[in-house]
Amino acid sequence: MPLLYSIGKVIIGTTLMTGWRPTVEGIEHIPTSGGAIFAGNHLSVADELFLGTVVPRHLAFWAKSDYFTGTGVKGFLNRKLMEGLGAIRVERAGGRAALTAFDAAIPALKGGDLVAVYPEGTRSPDGKLYRGRTGVARLAVGAGVPIIPVGMLGTDKVQPIGRLAPKLMRDTVTVKFGKPIDTIGRSDDRTSLRELTDQVMAEIQKLTGQEYVPRYAPKREESDS
Repeated sequence: MPLLYSIGKVIIGTTLMTGWRPTVEGIEHIPTSGGAIFAGNHLSVADELFLGTVVPRHLAFWAKSDYFTGTGVKGFLNRKLMEGLGAIRVERAGGRAALTAFDAAIPALKGGDLVAVYPEGTRSPDGKLYRGRTGVARLAVGAGVPIIPVGMLGTDKVQPIGRLAPKLMRDTVTVKFGKPIDTIGRSDDRTSLRELTDQVMAEIQKLTGQEYVPRYAPKREESDS
């Protein structure tokens, strides 16, 4: 586990566990070793904080490339922070540029690390669960690792859109882990990846009870993402 991540887990993790007291279900589905992808719904920026808190191992999140390429003192500090947390760089532009994130994530997964992915691609604008993008399936099949469905509940109340820090609301957040979805032997053709992605979203819906919308969630503005 990276040093800064370990420090953050002790300080922030302990604070969240004692102050917010999140409920955790299905903790037995978290593998004790080996790589895996945690695929969850996305309601709030607090999702990452609570997910990282309750998962006992290092969990690599994605960070936009700006944090790795900034200049000056601020750019240097941001870069070192991302590297110290073990974050994976991703290009916001999408397309071929975004594939660099997969290049970095696949070796990490094959090396036994855990990676968090939000298949909806952005936070839900209304609390509903939207159609998943196939990147999560492509990454899992490429690395040969299982996908663990994650259901986040209550994070949108603790830290709604526009709020800089979580509100102190005890016993409001619930994190649910579903049974791992095996990807060994799965095909990486477009149809198969779509089927696997839909399966993942169905399992997430079972955990959260959200209304499902069979279309992609609208992208948020950069300032609100």
